Amino acid sequence: MPEPRPSTTPEVSFRMSRQRRRDTGPEIALRRILHAHGRRFRVDSPLPDLPRRRADLLFTRPKVAVFVDGCFWHVCPEHATEPANNATWWAKKLRCNVERDRHTDEHLRSLGWTVVRIWEHVDPHEAAEQVELMLDTIVTDGLTKG
Repeated sequence: MPEPRPSTTPEVSFRMSRQRRRDTGPEIALRRILHAHGRRFRVDSPLPDLPRRRADLLFTRPKVAVFVDGCFWHVCPEHATEPANNATWWAKKLRCNVERDRHTDEHLRSLGWTVVRIWEHVDPHEAAEQVELMLDTIVTDGLTKG
């Protein structure tokens, strides 16, 4: 049985309920740039053999999964914060998020997928370059091996 959520003020509870799981600003900006460059992908797509886990962008043929990670939720080394209220609960919650991310990465790699993780604070044009470089590298490697 999951651990109960900590009690919070109504204001904090409302603010947390408004947090988007998908279609965040950084995700949309990245998608627009990649789409304008002719890239086609699946959005918020389920991952192979991982129930209830989804990639923000999924390029199925080259097998590339892209995640745009929020600085708070995924413990960014530059911008992570530690909530003062319910600190123990939040520390465990955030640690579990990071562990789940590593497990997801390892599992996808074991299936032959390439994983790209981008922090939400990265400029969307830089993020798009990173994704496109990975896609181009995979296509080039596939041509030289095939």
